[in-house]
Amino acid sequence: MARLVELAGSGARVIVGLVGEPGAGKSTVAAALVAGLADRAITAALVPMDGFHLANAELVRLGLRDRKGALETFDGAGYVALLRRLREQSGETVYAPTYTRGLEESVAGAIPVGPEVAVVVTEGNYLLVDEGAWSSVRGLLDETWAVVTDQSVRRERLAARHVQFGKSPEAAAVWVDTVDEPNAVRIRATLKRADRTVVTG
Repeated sequence: MARLVELAGSGARVIVGLVGEPGAGKSTVAAALVAGLADRAITAALVPMDGFHLANAELVRLGLRDRKGALETFDGAGYVALLRRLREQSGETVYAPTYTRGLEESVAGAIPVGPEVAVVVTEGNYLLVDEGAWSSVRGLLDETWAVVTDQSVRRERLAARHVQFGKSPEAAAVWVDTVDEPNAVRIRATLKRADRTVVTG
């Protein structure tokens, strides 16, 4: 938190990215940072990368519905365009999408980021992937922090999340093994590029 407060003191809008494997605790850490900044009278906004999930209908059309969460199931170029707007258009309100787990769909224009926002915290799996549109993400962030946790804890969190949103325990376990874990391996290889590491319990 001290580092984020220090960055916020620069006078210009700051964008910090939290990156990590599925279930590492990115969303929890991001929300805590935004709340901590508010306690210090610093206006912040949380903008998740998950708002750029492709719609389920488009995933079906592309034959990717059973791989939702993989790199190719996101609109990376759209995410980069939003980060550029947040960087360059700080004098006006920029609207960002969010992702609703209950619907399993993104919702456009759900997060207003007004001119008063001094710090944008963005979080997601693929912020440090160095290919295609994703290779532009790191250059649009002031810092990138890797969020890591014990692998068994991470997998338990993932399975519990899938059950919470409708999968049977058996289906959740299969999804973790066949979808989440290949994604995790890909993400894990990028974390060495982060500026800092945050360990969650």
